[in-house]
Amino acid sequence: MGSFRYGEIVRVDFEDRTLAHLQSVIGAKVRRGESFHFSWTDDRSHGGGRSSVWIHPGCSLLYRFDGRNVPFLNRAWLTDLMSAANSQSGLYVMPEPADPDRELHLSTAGAEHTRRVVTASGRL
Repeated sequence: MGSFRYGEIVRVDFEDRTLAHLQSVIGAKVRRGESFHFSWTDDRSHGGGRSSVWIHPGCSLLYRFDGRNVPFLNRAWLTDLMSAANSQSGLYVMPEPADPDRELHLSTAGAEHTRRVVTASGRL
């Protein structure tokens, strides 16, 4: 279980796989200088309900992953999350859709990031 931190006050726990997808979408939007709302459902132990933060290029974000392995990213989920982030409602956590044919893999070696598209046939 990883965590998303916004500034020094907000900390929300997400599964590492979900967090990796959120990091990809949030990073893409912030790199383009775009601002948007990001909302999630609060855990019952924190009173339930829903919380939302305003993400903008100047905000302080930290993604803390519990595991060492970088997960394969589901292209369909990234597309759905980005569509939500681009809407008036903003980004919110949604269930992962099936995407058997295409996944985006991020492998990290130090500060370097490489991306490759893997299809069902195994071709890049």
